[in-house]
Amino acid sequence: MDFMTAVKTCFAKYADFSGRASRSEYWWFVLFEVIVLVVAQFIHEYVYLLAALAFLLPALAAGARRLHDIGKSGWFLLLCIIPLVNLYLIYLMVQPSQPESNSFGAPPTVAA
Repeated sequence: MDFMTAVKTCFAKYADFSGRASRSEYWWFVLFEVIVLVVAQFIHEYVYLLAALAFLLPALAAGARRLHDIGKSGWFLLLCIIPLVNLYLIYLMVQPSQPESNSFGAPPTVAA
């Protein structure tokens, strides 16, 4: 999945916590989020706040779908609250997708 397709997909599934998200979809969206937040911070703190609030729900949804892709529950996102333990969450996010269907659905299709 390329950069623009990943961003469009994550915003199209703004609050969809079901299904699966590929590794590339998740990380391209994270990169887009970081770039937008850095630029917004340079503009003004209120712009940053609005951008961070706008990205909150789609980032949580994409994270939950990414965890579903490796067969874990979306509730594992709560690990980001615990210092140092959240490194395990990063480890989970970089794991390859399960090639077979799991309880969260069929593997995400890769757009050419």
